[in-house]
Amino acid sequence: MDREHAEQCRRTLAGEQAASLAATGDWAHVDKDQVHRDWHELYGELAAAITAGAQPDDEAIQELVGRHYAIAGRFYVPSRDAYLGMALLYAEDDAMRNWHNSYHPEMVEFLGTAMLRYAGTRL
Repeated sequence: MDREHAEQCRRTLAGEQAASLAATGDWAHVDKDQVHRDWHELYGELAAAITAGAQPDDEAIQELVGRHYAIAGRFYVPSRDAYLGMALLYAEDDAMRNWHNSYHPEMVEFLGTAMLRYAGTRL
């Protein structure tokens, strides 16, 4: 992804999230405890797959990324660019990077590549 597209994705993510937060009372409709349990389960599965040698474009990984997208969709349905912006956020925000990489030291890089593939082929 070139710099211009990356910046567009960051702006799209910020805009879509802000609009959704405003429209839903800060995502009052979302069961955040369940979302966190679901993220935890998903990231555990991804970590095991990374350790086992899976590749981001493997079909099984793309199915896991589909679950990731569906969980994100409980807040709002992100566009392709917003979803790519989310992958950038995971890599660029220290707290997000550290949290994701607590599941596996390669999580952010692996998941970002898998999300890019997913967005390019399924969104």
